[in-house]
Amino acid sequence: MNAATYWQQMSWGMVFMNSLPFTLLLLLIAGLPFIAFVAGWWEKMENKLLIATVCAGGGVFLYLHSTGDLSRVFQTYLDYLAFLVLIGAFFTISSGIHISGAFAGLPYVNTLFLGFGGVLASILGTTGASLILIRPLLRANQLRRHKAHVLIFFIFIVCNCGGILMPLGNPPLFLGFLRGVPFFWTFHLIGEWSLTILILLLVFYLIDRKIFEREEPRVRSSLLQALPKTKRSVHVSGGINMGYLLGVLFVLLGSSCWLNPWLDAHWPSQTNSLSKLFQITALLFLAFLSYKTTSPATYKKNQFSFDPMVEVGVLFFGIFGAIIPLLAILEAKGPTISLTHPWQFFWASGILSGFLDNAPAYLSFAVLAAGQNGINPNHLENLAIRFPKLLAAISCGTSFMGALTYIGNGPNFMVRAIAEQVRVKMPSFGGYLLWSGAVLIPVFILLTFVFF
Repeated sequence: MNAATYWQQMSWGMVFMNSLPFTLLLLLIAGLPFIAFVAGWWEKMENKLLIATVCAGGGVFLYLHSTGDLSRVFQTYLDYLAFLVLIGAFFTISSGIHISGAFAGLPYVNTLFLGFGGVLASILGTTGASLILIRPLLRANQLRRHKAHVLIFFIFIVCNCGGILMPLGNPPLFLGFLRGVPFFWTFHLIGEWSLTILILLLVFYLIDRKIFEREEPRVRSSLLQALPKTKRSVHVSGGINMGYLLGVLFVLLGSSCWLNPWLDAHWPSQTNSLSKLFQITALLFLAFLSYKTTSPATYKKNQFSFDPMVEVGVLFFGIFGAIIPLLAILEAKGPTISLTHPWQFFWASGILSGFLDNAPAYLSFAVLAAGQNGINPNHLENLAIRFPKLLAAISCGTSFMGALTYIGNGPNFMVRAIAEQVRVKMPSFGGYLLWSGAVLIPVFILLTFVFF
């Protein structure tokens, strides 16, 4: 019995067993910070690394025990390294940009901030936009006692939903671009983007205004007195890092538009690995240049440290390893899944994105949709042309519903880590789920009826 047949014929009991490392890791991430006698133990990074390593090792062992396929494990951790370096490059470079100005954390100012971030996310990507704007937003709201909701909506809008208009905006869309989806095809999603962003901004404004009214009178007075100062022009320091951000985009575009075709012609079997190694090397070089050429004063103003990046790296090390057998099962059983309508692809790909990371979820369902319609999964431009509703549903599902949990998209967890670094008390994993369920699910239901 070959590996594909093994996964296809696997019983539900074995499916549960193979999903156990990933499920356990999720439960521990969600629960340990709130169990009194282990919360302090969990806060230490070496203990998080221990848990992540055990769960990753469990996933790798279950996969290798069934298949002996070391190449899949190698490719998974090459993907992890490429993911971590991309996030790390954005983190280092964006942290070298300091936006100064007398920002006041008033409801309408916060709403405008989030709206600008929703636009910037499609231009610089969700990671770049998030890391440039998160610190000015935190400074604007530093006097407010109740501000976790501001960061939650920031994750909704800037870290996820805003980045759907360009393939560089979100990791799932970039994967589609690498597989042939035309660069400007994502502009077809402007209707879905506009409706989602406008509703979220309206809901945020109403909630923020209500919470602002509950603030202490001295806090409201201080923010109102600061309002005239907000008319002062905004100053950006560390402008050289804007060039480095453009360099990151050039590396990503160059590897897909020029390097990959050349590798296909000379080393077709190694294209994927060599392309990722090129990206990793080039992005590390840009991050190093940024770190060396950025003024220490700029980093100090941004309260920069690598701690949030280390935490993301540790936890996603566990996630990437733990999900290997689960993704193998999904790929094998995918053709037997009865999905035909766009709304089904929207919800199935989206829910998977919220808990298994949105990039592999996009690829899994795009390949499934292509296979069901006789399209080569390496040429998704045909899916975009012949079945645009299906691809739109997958694109929106994975890009939007990555906001459902902290682990649905890399920037989510990073924003939470940066907020907690400056002592903003963020909701637990479960608490965040309550917010995302109450706010996002009704929006996604409306999108289903309007577009899918």
